[in-house]
Amino acid sequence: MKESTRSSISIFAIASLLLVLFYTISILSPMAEAATKLQEAPQEEEAAVNIVFVEKPEGEEPEAFHIRTLVAVLGSEEAAKDSLIYHYKHAASGFSAKLTPSQVEELSKQPGVLRVVPSKTVSLHGSRVSAVTNLGV
Repeated sequence: MKESTRSSISIFAIASLLLVLFYTISILSPMAEAATKLQEAPQEEEAAVNIVFVEKPEGEEPEAFHIRTLVAVLGSEEAAKDSLIYHYKHAASGFSAKLTPSQVEELSKQPGVLRVVPSKTVSLHGSRVSAVTNLGV
């Protein structure tokens, strides 16, 4: 009788361990899949303001040319208008727009685009300005 009790206990123990093992696998498997999908998913790029220098358009309004150039990359006129910040028409020919790094790369390949550079904010310090300009600021 002792031997049958031992064998039923060991069968019960093995069955319990297998049940726990399958339960653990069933819980961890979807978690592992989700983690893999997150790693494989392309990371969303952050848009930043860029200045786009273009050739001066011939026979077309600069604003229309700028939008048409952006539409080629962004896919729609609405997206192009949402991205546009400013049109440069006098001292330089171009525009500023919010673009992701991949959009900058694609825009750089468009006809008429000379250069795309990130916008930078520069501030002047009062003491140097007053020393140079003699304004006493």
